[in-house]
Amino acid sequence: MNVKVRKRYHLKKKKLREIKEGLGDYAGIIPDRATVEILETDDENLILVDGRPMVMLIDDKPFPTLKGALGTEIKKGYVVVDMGAVRFLANGADVMSPGIVDADPMIGENDTVIVVDEKHRKPLAVGISLMSGPEMVEKDSGKAVKTIHYIGDRIWNLEV
Repeated sequence: MNVKVRKRYHLKKKKLREIKEGLGDYAGIIPDRATVEILETDDENLILVDGRPMVMLIDDKPFPTLKGALGTEIKKGYVVVDMGAVRFLANGADVMSPGIVDADPMIGENDTVIVVDEKHRKPLAVGISLMSGPEMVEKDSGKAVKTIHYIGDRIWNLEV
């Protein structure tokens, strides 16, 4: 599955500033001297930093892609899964509550989250929470996170 590109253009400084503000703790993934472009696709729009997809826009809210998150420390909006869940996430599965060992207690329903593994704390997927952080850890059945981007998907493999 390839990404169908509709438009590609450089970001204006004002829009870039808005995106950096929206990224909060992750603003560092867009260095000051980088070439920053927007890639409008049929699905979500992507922000290219020096030609690499580092940010995706979900409902016009910026969020780091997995490649963007790899270079930063994930302090907020994280969901930690046990190692048994890793192979399922690598195939694009949603995150189920039984596989969650920890989650940011500040996560609310419909928040965008980064799913990491418990051993290395490396990002595996980006998703939308279906329940609060404490609920994810407490429950022992059901979906907790709807996966929207994972290692090995079309965004991860995007070559520009």
